[in-house]
Amino acid sequence: MATDEPQTERTSGALSADISRLVVGTVADYTGRGPTKARTTIREDTVICVTQDNLTKAERRLVAEGETELVITIRRKFQSTMREELIGGVERLTGRRVVSFMSDHDADHDYAAEVFILEGPPIVDGRRPPG
Repeated sequence: MATDEPQTERTSGALSADISRLVVGTVADYTGRGPTKARTTIREDTVICVTQDNLTKAERRLVAEGETELVITIRRKFQSTMREELIGGVERLTGRRVVSFMSDHDADHDYAAEVFILEGPPIVDGRRPPG
């Protein structure tokens, strides 16, 4: 199907998909199971990847038994352990240095967020993406 969208928008969408795959794959490598849903939003110098359905069967059981804080503590440890790998991957994909990284998990609703602040907008095919 023909489209009038500028090439940078399609490329920016591909960048978002690549970052989502990076986050899902990294989580799977560290925890043995990756999230089943992920979406990445890029706006100027900010990259946000929200994942859903992250918890393992054992973690879901712990949450059901009232051990939510324990699961969050464990997930935060994984997130801090994955930090350098995630930052390196986002820097490689965006062509920009990550100046700040924040990560957290809501075990009750099974969402997680990885937030990257870049030194400037991502470089996509030598250009800045729209936004």
